[in-house]
Amino acid sequence: MFQDSPIYDRLIAERGDVPTQVRREAERVSRELEFVMQPLQSMSRAHLGELPSPPPPPPGWQRNALMPGPGQL
Repeated sequence: MFQDSPIYDRLIAERGDVPTQVRREAERVSRELEFVMQPLQSMSRAHLGELPSPPPPPPGWQRNALMPGPGQL
């Protein structure tokens, strides 16, 4: 990636290859999360459609608020 870059080479020598370490850790965490989520994903697929629908919002409830007009902030 950084060919012929003495500054980058010196940083790697002093601090270690932090981008590579972060990438490896992120891949490890991603694999663990995928493993942990497998039972939940299969369970949600098996029970899809069996959950009751959420109740409707109470009367008078507004989903979208209006943005303030000019000079109202």
